[in-house]
This record gives sequence, structure tokens and C-alpha cells, in this order.
Amino acid sequence: MLEFFFYKQPWKAVFITYHFITTLTIRVPLWLVFSFLPFTRLHPTWTFKRDFLVRFLKHYLHVASGCGGFRFIPMPTHLALVEGLNVKGLWVTPTPQLIVGDVKRWAEKANVEPIRIPGYWMEQEGSNREIGEAPRPGEKVVYHIHGGGYATHSAHPTNPTANIPRGIMKHSEAVMRTFSIEYRTSSGPPFQEITNPFPAALLDAIAGYNYLINVVKFKPEDIIVEGDSAGGNLALALVRYLVENQSQTESPNVTIPPPPGELLLFSPWCDIGDSDVRPDTTIYTNRSYDFINLLSKGAHRSKVNFLGPLGMEGANSNRYISPASTAPTMEPFSFKGFPRTFIAGGGAEVLIDQIRQLKNKMVADLGEGQVEYFEASGAIHDYLVLVWLEPERSETLRRVASWIAPH
Repeated sequence: MLEFFFYKQPWKAVFITYHFITTLTIRVPLWLVFSFLPFTRLHPTWTFKRDFLVRFLKHYLHVASGCGGFRFIPMPTHLALVEGLNVKGLWVTPTPQLIVGDVKRWAEKANVEPIRIPGYWMEQEGSNREIGEAPRPGEKVVYHIHGGGYATHSAHPTNPTANIPRGIMKHSEAVMRTFSIEYRTSSGPPFQEITNPFPAALLDAIAGYNYLINVVKFKPEDIIVEGDSAGGNLALALVRYLVENQSQTESPNVTIPPPPGELLLFSPWCDIGDSDVRPDTTIYTNRSYDFINLLSKGAHRSKVNFLGPLGMEGANSNRYISPASTAPTMEPFSFKGFPRTFIAGGGAEVLIDQIRQLKNKMVADLGEGQVEYFEASGAIHDYLVLVWLEPERSETLRRVASWIAPH
């Protein structure tokens, strides 16, 4: 891998080597000083440790974006089932018979079809159950849909986003297993033509949900669909599809599974359009705190690749893509029929304005008792992935466990 990195991509090697040296010799010493002094920290409530780690994370992601990404160990994708110690994975069968209505039309327009994809199981520590073992009476399962801007990260248990289902199981006795789907991420110029645009990931999420219902035999009410960041966007799209298409199939012998019993959304990316891209919103005002920057070229590239032929016009009008949008072109829609939902966001993240907008829309349609909202003041985007962001991470997971427990 190193030989490929330095000999096949010499420009990238030079770029990364330069940043590695300057980070160690210049940036780290400066960060230590800035993080040590309370009045020079990025956020007034942050500790020395948090300030330093956020600075490091922001710079790392900036460098990675600047050279098209880099990893010494390849990240698992939908193309292969990646095995490993205590890794329990399987191939999930595609479900073309379940794709109907608008989603089918959008798939045909984008030239994407259902395909088989990997899925991975995780269990509570100390457990060792068979892959796809039938549920025990009353057992709940978390269907984890990872984040990553529809461009990166993985469902594999070694991926950092697996910290979320692992954290849920640690704090909640009601959840003994989680299942994650390796949905297709989008890519495109300047490295290749656009591949896997919307709704490719949604087709995969539908297949994973069908696997839990019709293969493993979980009852819909015992499934908790959970998504973080772009995974939250996909979780919302999946539930919307299940709610809207209960009576629509192209075969009398095929039925679309009912929606899940519960929905968990962590820092959901719920407006991929630009209705909240204004100087007075947190897209701008929280940029100095957060490690993601939706105004960057990399973020724009991810949007373009994901939207495909629908383009920004689709992002500002499609209920599956931007359910928190306030754009005047957004089609009418409702959250009626959605399950009880828990939403969490960080007060210092760039997405918090659109997350609040999503919460308000869901409460208006479902009622206060069906939507629980928690905002961790001073926390950044997708903070449940970051095991060092305490005490907010553990407090959120305890709230989630309490929210799950009575049901």
C-alpha cells in the first residue's frame, strides 16, 4: 500500500508529507498554546483537550479534502464483504420487487438499480450469536445507517461511525444487537464519472430493512432505525418510503414492510439544498467551531455527486432529500405516519439550525409526545462518533437508553 501511495501518486505524497511536517513543527505547538489559553479557544465553553482535538480534526479533514482523501488502509465499500476478527457480515439480497412509485422513477432517471450489498452485525460485549439469528421474544434491534456525507465511511464494525451503535448497546439493555448496511456511496469528478447518485443508497437501505423483517423475522415495532449525519438523511428517506408506499406494489404477492417502531436521528443532514445557506444561520456562524464546512469545495462536490441528475433543483424540492428545507420550491409533504422519534444535535455544529427546523416540522405533524429532542450545548457535528467528546456523548446515550426502555 505504501509503495502505491508514494510511487503511483507522488503529487499526493508530497502534499501530505508537507502537511505532516508543518503540522508537527508549526501547527501543533501553536494549537497547544491556543488551546491552553481559555480566551483563545475556539469555543468559550471548551476544555483544553476538546479545543486541541477539534483543531487537529479540522486540519486533518482539510488536508484529506485537499488531496481527494487518503488512507493507508482501504475503507470497506459495497463492493466486497470484508472479514476480520469477530466481524459478522453477510451479503444482503437486492429487492427490486419493493421499488415502486417516485423512487422507482428517480432510480430509472439516475440509471441505478438494486444490487446485493454487504451488511454487518454487532452485539453487546460478551455475546456471541449466529449471524442473522432469529430474535428472542421482545428483542429490539438497531438498524444503523452510517454518516459520511454520502461520500465516505462504512458500515464495517472497524469504522469510527460504529461507535454509535456500540455506545447504544453499552447504555441500553433493551438493545442486544445492531445491524448496519454497506450502502453505496456516491463519487464523481474530478476522479471519475458520477456513480451511485440518489436514490442508490435508498435502494440499499430498503434491502437491509427487508432483510431484518423477512429474513431474520424481526417485527417492525421492534426495529429502531438509526442514522447519523447523512445516515440520518437516509434514515428519514427510508421511513418516508415505508410510510408512503404501504399499499403500492407491482405484484399482489409482494407487500412493502411496515415502518419501524422507532427512529433515532443524530446530527441529521436534513437539508441538502441551500435554503439555510445564509450568513445569519449556523452554516456560517458555527463554522469556526465545527470540523465540517458545508461551504467548502469538498462539500459541494459531495452534494453534486449524490444529487446526480436531480441537481440542486431536486435538493430544494424533493421531500426525500431535504425534509427540513424552507425553500419556496419544496413540494408539500407531511410526517404523518412516522414512528416516535428521538433527535439529537450539537449546539456548536453547523447543521443545528436545520436540525431545529426538522424537529419543529415533526412536532407540528406528530405532536410533542412523539418527538423527543436533545441539544448538547457546545457539542460539534456527529459528536456521538467522537468517544472523547464527554460528558455530552454519554449524557445523550443515557437519554436514548431511557427513551427506548419503556417501549
